[in-house]
Amino acid sequence: MVLDNRYGAFIVPELKVMPLGYGPLDNLSFAVKDVFAVAGHTSSAGNPSWLQTHSASTYHADAVRRLLIAGASLRGAALTDELMYSLGGENYHYGTPVNPRAAGRIPGGSSSGSAVAVASGSVDFALGTDTGGSIRVPSSYCGIYGFRPTHGAVGMKGVIPLAPSFDTVGWMAGDAERLRRVGEVLLPMGNEPVSNTMEHIYIATDAWALADEAYEMNLSQALRRLKWGAGRSTTIEIASEGLKAWMDVFRELQGREIWASHGEWIEREQPKFGPDIAERFAWASSLGEMGVSTLLQEQREGISSRLHQLLGETGCLVIPTVPGPAPLRGGDSRQLEINRSRAMMLCCIAGLAGLPQVTLPVAGENGLPLGISVIGGYGQDLRLLSWVKEVWGDR
Repeated sequence: MVLDNRYGAFIVPELKVMPLGYGPLDNLSFAVKDVFAVAGHTSSAGNPSWLQTHSASTYHADAVRRLLIAGASLRGAALTDELMYSLGGENYHYGTPVNPRAAGRIPGGSSSGSAVAVASGSVDFALGTDTGGSIRVPSSYCGIYGFRPTHGAVGMKGVIPLAPSFDTVGWMAGDAERLRRVGEVLLPMGNEPVSNTMEHIYIATDAWALADEAYEMNLSQALRRLKWGAGRSTTIEIASEGLKAWMDVFRELQGREIWASHGEWIEREQPKFGPDIAERFAWASSLGEMGVSTLLQEQREGISSRLHQLLGETGCLVIPTVPGPAPLRGGDSRQLEINRSRAMMLCCIAGLAGLPQVTLPVAGENGLPLGISVIGGYGQDLRLLSWVKEVWGDR
């Protein structure tokens, strides 16, 4: 049976792969962002020229295969923003998936279809990728759970890259229990925590200053719930140089890697991009060679070291996932770019340090979805997922 695609989540709703085994994900279905290799399927990466210039895969991506072996069935290839280079979810060529939890608002990207597939109940969970926020942002906008793992914890084989030193395979689900179950399959053996406790919560004042004032009460109530589940909490400024400076380091390093990944193909094929995506690739092409970014790399390493030392194994950082609810579809382009920049200031924290981050759904005024995030210590993925399930539960 072909999936119901009334929300426009799927670019190939008829794609179906049966389980390859039995295990903890028996009887569950999942969608894949259309950047994952699936045997016999050609990924579009959200762009018609990419689809036309690439062939069908002869194998399943590592993450897809592990889920199939664990008993899950694949149901549908989900829409993505063009070459994953956006946080909005509005695709110039294939349209914009409908946000089931926030009428008239964007779903967020670039894992837009994956988020909508979960939020609409079409599948039990979904795979996406997260480089600069592409799991976390749409999960928040669509009112679901989303997880970006420690960088390198889940193999990227069979996944179209964007910026390899930031790229992660992430996943989304409608509840914390399912989010953790998927993690138990995808995360490496030996990653199991000795305990599920978080001894110290750090509340980043500079990150919280980016939250929309209109939703401060809703997010504060969610923060109190998390604080109750930890040993102690401390208010802290994490970026003395400013989160804008962190974002600038992230954007330029990411842009250089993006052009290194796709510049040759773009120059050869001259694909047609939507206006905003075209502008970003043009900017990325102007950054020059990777070799001149030594200072940026040193800044990144300093930020990463600072956060790793702060959190250790049993600390976590709590921040708003994004500043507020999803912007309206078709909104003012300048305002959308401002919103994107503020979201990136929050998302770059885990990205620069390669840390795991889970975003949890929070109900805002009039039921609009919001998100609150917990960033864990390096390699503490299952500790984070287990603690969140115990403290947050399924609301």
